[in-house]
Amino acid sequence: MRTSRPIPILTALLLLPMLAACGYHQPGSATHIPTSVRTLDVPIFTTHSQTFHTETAFTQAVIRELNTRTRYQILTRAGADADATLSGTILAQSAAPLTYDSSTGQTSSYLITVTARVILTSRDGTVLYHNDALAYREQYQSTQDLTGFLQEDSAAVRRIARDFSQALVSDMLESFQ
Repeated sequence: MRTSRPIPILTALLLLPMLAACGYHQPGSATHIPTSVRTLDVPIFTTHSQTFHTETAFTQAVIRELNTRTRYQILTRAGADADATLSGTILAQSAAPLTYDSSTGQTSSYLITVTARVILTSRDGTVLYHNDALAYREQYQSTQDLTGFLQEDSAAVRRIARDFSQALVSDMLESFQ
């Protein structure tokens, strides 16, 4: 004889609303950027680092990512009248030896670390998004052959900038605040 089991079905039906509120969302649905924001000003990042052009690489990567993944019109000219401004600061950049060549004793790879702060503010000064410590790392090999020397650290910074911009745009669009 087969009996009906209403208790498990009833329990599942009672738990369903709680599961719906657990934080699951589709990409882009949790954005805290108001729908009235249509234009973003992205001025070149400032820097507290003594390295060359990191702020430019990061700014260009963020603009490229915003253009690729969002509907916002990106403004980059000075004095742009945008609905919101995305400001970034390179707080620190370091390169530390990671591995050594045992035969020469010279460094064979380095680890570059870049830390940045980003803030998105609306035209009226309301903070829409901020992250005070975005840290990214990338390893690169040093060249021992000086005749074919290629400075690899700038390519590593561009790779870090790409990863940074992808994570930043995702976080801006889908973060829970």
